[in-house]
Formats: sequence, structure tokens, C-alpha cells
Amino acid sequence: MVKSKLDVVQWGTDRFRIGPWRGDAQTAYIAPIAGRPAAIATVEQCLRTLGGQGYHSVLTAALTVPEQEPFLELGFTVHERLHLLRNDLHDIAPARDLHLRRGTPFDRARVLGLDARAFDSFWRFDRQGLDDARRATPSSRFRVADGDGITGYAITGRAGALGYLQRLAVHPDHQQQGIGSALVVDALWWAKRRGAGAVLVNTQETNEVALALYERLGFRSEPQGLAVLERDLLWDS
Repeated sequence: MVKSKLDVVQWGTDRFRIGPWRGDAQTAYIAPIAGRPAAIATVEQCLRTLGGQGYHSVLTAALTVPEQEPFLELGFTVHERLHLLRNDLHDIAPARDLHLRRGTPFDRARVLGLDARAFDSFWRFDRQGLDDARRATPSSRFRVADGDGITGYAITGRAGALGYLQRLAVHPDHQQQGIGSALVVDALWWAKRRGAGAVLVNTQETNEVALALYERLGFRSEPQGLAVLERDLLWDS
């Protein structure tokens, strides 16, 4: 049976979340937790562990340039580059007049169906991915736009002084109706009320629609973006 949950492992002072990528029995996922570059030796230990569990390849979380260094040293290559954007919460637009409400467990199936329509197969969430996004930070907010059914949703988190727009999705049939803007503005106000000094979000370099939305709402690109890295594991197993 394929594992569905990610494990937290630690070697020395480095901690990682590891497990299957989107429930794939052959592709593993690895995410450093500390927010700083891990030691090459501990990344190697992770790879040996994953290879021993039968995975054939591995993908990383979206990593900053310093976080990428030990992985690149060990033969990882870039799978996809992402824009990293920041909003310092100085001039947030007024809340939009749109029906947003708290997401509930009963919304999960419809939210995942919407997510599958909004993203390609590599990026779309399964049930575990949705749960991981909601648990990625000590506090989080799950909001849905519910008019004629669920037309969009957002997951926002906060860790210390930073907020994170973990996920934003709008149903393709309901784009250009202000739903994405309303969800982003709601996320910004929530983060500011809870003491965040800035909110970060990332998006694919090819997603020009999302990039334009974020920039219109006050996000600015960070000098260095993020990247998802990949590597074959067969020769480590």
C-alpha cells in the first residue's frame, strides 16, 4: 500500500519532511524544514532512506537559492522555476463584496475537484496535498468562494512574522469575475490582523494570469525566485 502521509525525519540539526509525491509509489518528495541550507551529508542520508523505501525518483519542495545548493551538489536538476513574490501589507485593497466563508471538511471533495480543473496534473492537489497545505504553518485559514457552488478557494498560513498564501485556485468557468482578487485580499487582511509583517506567494513562471493578479494587488517579485528540483534515485537504492 502506498503511504499517504509525509514523515518528519531528523539527522543532526537538519529536519526534513519526506514521503510520496502526491501518493505516487515511485516518486518521493523531500522538503527541508529549517528554512536554511541543509548539510550535504544529511541530504545524502535522506536519499539513501528514500532509495531504500523503493522510490525511483525524488522531487523537492519549492526551494530558495541557498536551500538548493546541497541538492544541486548531489546531482539534482531544475524541474521548474517559480516566481517568489512579497506583499509588505502597507496598502491593502478594501475587502471585496463577494460571498466568502470558512471552508469545512464537507467542502473537501468539491475543492479538490475545482483544484483539478485549475491546475495541471503535476501541480494539482490530492487529499493529502490539501491537508499538508493546511498544516504547513502553525496557524492557517481555509476560505471558499461559495456563490453558485464553490467557485474558488484559498489557503493562507502564518509562521512568526510571515504569512504565506499557500494555495489560490479559481474554477476556470468563473475566472475574470473578481473571485481570485477577493480571496487574495481576504488572505492579506487575515495575515495582517494576526501580526504578519509580509505575505509571500509563489507561482509558476509561465502563469502570467496569476502573476498579473498578484502584482495588481501589491505583490512585488523577490530578486531570486524558487525552484523545484528533481533527481533519479535508482542508483542509490
